[in-house]
Amino acid sequence: MSQPALLAHDLVRTLGDRRVLDGVSLTASPGHRIGLIGENGVGKSTLLRLLAGTDEPDAGQVVRPPDLGFLQQEMPYDAGATIAGVLDDALREARADLAALERLTEQLARTAEDAPGYAALLDAYGARLEQAQEREVWDADRRAALVLDGLGLGAFGPQRALGSLSGGQRGRLALAALLVRRPSALLLDEPTNHLDDEAAAFVEEQVRALPGAVVVASHDRAFLDAVCTDLIDLDPAVGGPVRYGGDYSAYLAEKHAERERWERRWAEEQEELAALRVSAQVTAHRVAPDRGPRDSEKMGYGHRAGRVQSQISRRVRNAARRLEELERAQVGEPPRPLRFARTVLAAPVAADADGPLVALDGAGVPGRLAPVRAEVAPADRLLVTGGNGAGKSTLLAVLAGRLVPQGEVRRRRGLTVGLLAQDTVFERPELSVRDTYERALGAERAEAVPLGALGLLHEADLDKPVGRVSVGQRRRLALALLVARPPQLLLLDEPTNHLSPRLCDELEAALGTGPGAIVLASHDRWLRERWQGREIRLGSAREGRVGTGR
Repeated sequence: MSQPALLAHDLVRTLGDRRVLDGVSLTASPGHRIGLIGENGVGKSTLLRLLAGTDEPDAGQVVRPPDLGFLQQEMPYDAGATIAGVLDDALREARADLAALERLTEQLARTAEDAPGYAALLDAYGARLEQAQEREVWDADRRAALVLDGLGLGAFGPQRALGSLSGGQRGRLALAALLVRRPSALLLDEPTNHLDDEAAAFVEEQVRALPGAVVVASHDRAFLDAVCTDLIDLDPAVGGPVRYGGDYSAYLAEKHAERERWERRWAEEQEELAALRVSAQVTAHRVAPDRGPRDSEKMGYGHRAGRVQSQISRRVRNAARRLEELERAQVGEPPRPLRFARTVLAAPVAADADGPLVALDGAGVPGRLAPVRAEVAPADRLLVTGGNGAGKSTLLAVLAGRLVPQGEVRRRRGLTVGLLAQDTVFERPELSVRDTYERALGAERAEAVPLGALGLLHEADLDKPVGRVSVGQRRRLALALLVARPPQLLLLDEPTNHLSPRLCDELEAALGTGPGAIVLASHDRWLRERWQGREIRLGSAREGRVGTGR
């Protein structure tokens, strides 16, 4: 029994006054795992809902398998349901297959081979057997226990009510139910949210083993790299969404090659435009009607004047025509990648320039951060890691001077510090994004580093009040302020949250060349696996473990 494909053709969806999807088509064949990537708001979740049938397109159609599974941001169970009930529902199809096989086996045993209905029974038995084998129904109960353990839910009793679980635990249970069920097509919306490294790696292994089609929207670059056979970039492009074969690493290589071709073509066109403008101006000057013959031209001038004038006029026309065509059809300048601005900081620096910017000796916060011994040098790159609750955000707050710990903190006199916190609040929510940026930096600096040139926010959002844009957009504005005028010590708490994969890649490249010291706390596996600087791993504050840098 071949697995069915998931097909979408010319999907259009308008939400409010904005067309989110405009003629999107997609084919997800069995064995293909397609990742949806792009900026926030380009329609990844909208496309998944259309594919799942939980939302209807304004135009276009979807052909989906009957047993499609969909992991949404909100779990489709009420608070009174139990873990056992969720798993029973997930195992319902497997148990139905087993019951049908048992019934067909009994019917075959009672039916003679030469009876009229025997062939039909045998065909039905074969089809059900093949489906059961694909779903691995004989192993379903063991697999359910394995999946619960792999997602960190094995210790919960089967009668535990969903209302007593955290949001992250409910999300993991919904994912577990789908992995246990093994539908012929699976849609996943940010499946690694709330997962630690071990659980994320377990999910990657489970998803790779699925025989059917998978479509996933995710900001997790490590997950996209480990799982996907194809990627669809939904960011606006002239020809619509672009599909790339291969994993995230292959996508990066192709995007890098695209960027080089774009930059080369733009440079060549600018060079040709400049040459055409010079040519048109020079030849136009030479063909000016009031210019008389030079002394060297007087002999035979009248004889040749008409022919020369005609040739020059033709050159002018050809140059002007080519100039007009090229100006009309030229490619746009490639957007500048995210970079930290190089700037001279006005804050005074102490004479002991060879010492650390900040030194911690047994600095800790009871119940939140175990005592830490560490130093941050002027050009340091320091990654802070540790489990949930280890105190990564607390440590950054201590380094920023926003939280006074126990123990000793030595800070360089005149040190400038910037902190990108997970929760971003601006004092004047009624001001526009653009005005907030200019007010924080000053008009001169805001003009020198235009907000729109940083690529962090869409032009259409710059005039919206800060209090009315999303959490992610406010965080991008806070990051823009740090990029435009970087401090001597830059502290970043989960900086890749709410950023598209492209912006995450640009941010990481900017971190390597940015001025000053950078201390970063992140759960982003892709970032952590490629980190080139030092690392400090925090122990549990409850156990009193000391965090030390290496």
